[in-house]
Amino acid sequence: MESASVNQEDKYRISLQGQAEKNTKWRFGVPPNYDVVNKLFEEGRTNLWPLGSLEDQVQNLVKNWEMEFFNKADLNEHKSVDLNKFTFSLNEVGKLGGYKPLLQTSLPEKYRSYNPDTETAETSHKAFTTTFPRGFALEVIQVYTGPPLIVYKFRHWGYMEGPFKGHAPTGEKVEFYGMAIFEVDEHDKVVKVEFFYDPAELLGGLLKGPVMDASAEESAASSCPVFLKYWVALILI
Repeated sequence: MESASVNQEDKYRISLQGQAEKNTKWRFGVPPNYDVVNKLFEEGRTNLWPLGSLEDQVQNLVKNWEMEFFNKADLNEHKSVDLNKFTFSLNEVGKLGGYKPLLQTSLPEKYRSYNPDTETAETSHKAFTTTFPRGFALEVIQVYTGPPLIVYKFRHWGYMEGPFKGHAPTGEKVEFYGMAIFEVDEHDKVVKVEFFYDPAELLGGLLKGPVMDASAEESAASSCPVFLKYWVALILI
């Protein structure tokens, strides 16, 4: 992704507004620019929540938290959480650090199309930004309870326009649904996060394309003009 100025405001992510982030240590070297995935989100969302509604507030909270979770290298610079209290779990298992905790699996290694145990934040970031050059959008479908304990249903989607782990791009929409619980304190800082979804719902859509050899996969990734322009910053949400 193009390097973004910290002055450029993102209407969904307050931590990317103004000068507050000018000294932030970004995991991938530059502040993220979400223009492309915001466009995907606005064109593909199923609900347009009223500004300031509970659903709108929760959606922005989640987008802001995920932006920091994926992009800020120093946990002490995360403004959306209280680090003294914060815990994270994914289907009962998880740890901080890029895509790895979001795709944990109990499958034997020989059956893993994506093996989080052998991935780093950098390799997993590159794999998914190659596969989804327009990003992987997030919307909140429904909010069941409000703060301090927020329970909501979400949808993630994107278009497989790049290769994934040796499989050719299909151009098809890949999406999955899940539930999450966010607990916030009296200052609206996140203190606990739990996600519940089936990673196979995501990975299954990425394995439909025919298997490519390594040189063909590298060529497909490097020839994608959108990827060449935007790979350096996360466009997940």
